[in-house]
Amino acid sequence: ARSSDGTAATSLNGKEPAMSVSRRSFLKRAASSAVVTPFLLPSHIWAAETKPNSRLTMGFVGMGMQNRGLLGGFLGQDTQVLAVCDVDTTRRKDAKKRVDEYYAKQPGRGGPCAAYNDYREITGRKDIDAVSIATPDHWHTVIAVAALRGGKDVYCEKPLTHNIHESITLLREVDANHRVLQTGSMQRSSKEFRVACELVLNGAIGKVERVECSFGGPPIPCNLPEEPMEPGLDWNLWCGPAPVRPYHSSLCPRGIHEFYPNWRGYREFGGGGVADWGAHHLDIAQWGLGMDDSGPVEVLPAEKPDAQQGVKFVYANGVILEHKGGFGVHFFGTEGEVQVNRGLFTFKRGKEMIAAHASYDDRKTSCAAEVQKAERAFLKDAKIRLYDSKNHLTDFLDCVKTRKKPITSEQVGARSAICCHLMNQAYFHGQKIKWDPMKFAFVDGTGDPAWLTRDYRSPWTV
Repeated sequence: ARSSDGTAATSLNGKEPAMSVSRRSFLKRAASSAVVTPFLLPSHIWAAETKPNSRLTMGFVGMGMQNRGLLGGFLGQDTQVLAVCDVDTTRRKDAKKRVDEYYAKQPGRGGPCAAYNDYREITGRKDIDAVSIATPDHWHTVIAVAALRGGKDVYCEKPLTHNIHESITLLREVDANHRVLQTGSMQRSSKEFRVACELVLNGAIGKVERVECSFGGPPIPCNLPEEPMEPGLDWNLWCGPAPVRPYHSSLCPRGIHEFYPNWRGYREFGGGGVADWGAHHLDIAQWGLGMDDSGPVEVLPAEKPDAQQGVKFVYANGVILEHKGGFGVHFFGTEGEVQVNRGLFTFKRGKEMIAAHASYDDRKTSCAAEVQKAERAFLKDAKIRLYDSKNHLTDFLDCVKTRKKPITSEQVGARSAICCHLMNQAYFHGQKIKWDPMKFAFVDGTGDPAWLTRDYRSPWTV
């Protein structure tokens, strides 16, 4: 669900749907690191604008598998869903029916749910407090910026952005509009990941030397042949800011489907496995390394052209992160190792395995039991404690009420996305990149400012 009939660049509230800064002016500013100023992270907490006991009104944009799950999760919270949006008629009607049936069983909790084809119908409504965005990646920032400028808090799926320029834009837009944004990097709300990172940060494995992250490879240019398309899909709107290309069902399967479409495998719309699972695992690596407000300073290309693994990050403290096959996220220190993935966890000190649940088939123990064992033995008096979120959705809702930063705020989501985009650029171009994570700029004559952004199809712009 997105926007544009090709005729108007303004939203229903009369504001532009995204940043008005042109690509040309952005590239001109980015061409010289001397004119790129550091982005200062805000330290304030905005005053609450909603009554503590009022239900949050929500709209949902993009009703594929992910947002169908989020819709169910948010319906069970202290919210009222007012509208859903999708460019596919079947998905749009199904989501509306689901909400209406839910409220029909609970008189007084909610009224009829509106169903829209164009996301601006949601971002332009004054009675909607928050928007949940789960569209293909190439739409995330355009819709998020429109929602933020429309005075709405935002829950947006990972990877938060499609390119580095969009990450910088969202950092500034959230702050400028005094909004709350949660990125859908749910692993940070799972205990095994938090404890793994606390072990690393508290020195349980000694000095960190390197990290290995396992996920898929980079995306490719879209080369799919044209397929016939049944009525009921606004294909022009689905393409949105990306180039218009012939329809193919791999990009947008029709109706209700129980799988994740492969638009993420193509550069025009997503970031491949690097920005899909990489957005999860690189995010955890950043957390464990204490790099939420920073990032790598050097990106080393893979040894072979067209490689699917092998790109390395170098951090200012000398830690090396490598993209390769393995456990998920694997931290190596001078005195031990920590491995973590969803429902999997191991912790080793020297040659002794302290805790281990390394297989989903292991019925002799459990991930929760092994995590608790490590926590009790090595984190009882820990000096560093990380943000403890028990539920990703309720964390977002709580922060909307308190106006505090959620566990995967725009600062976390944007920088994790930048890691994905830097890694992909190393795969695309096979060149060493030097990066200033404070100025968001390529340095020492490496990289190309054009790699920071993309060409946006008119009238869409970021």
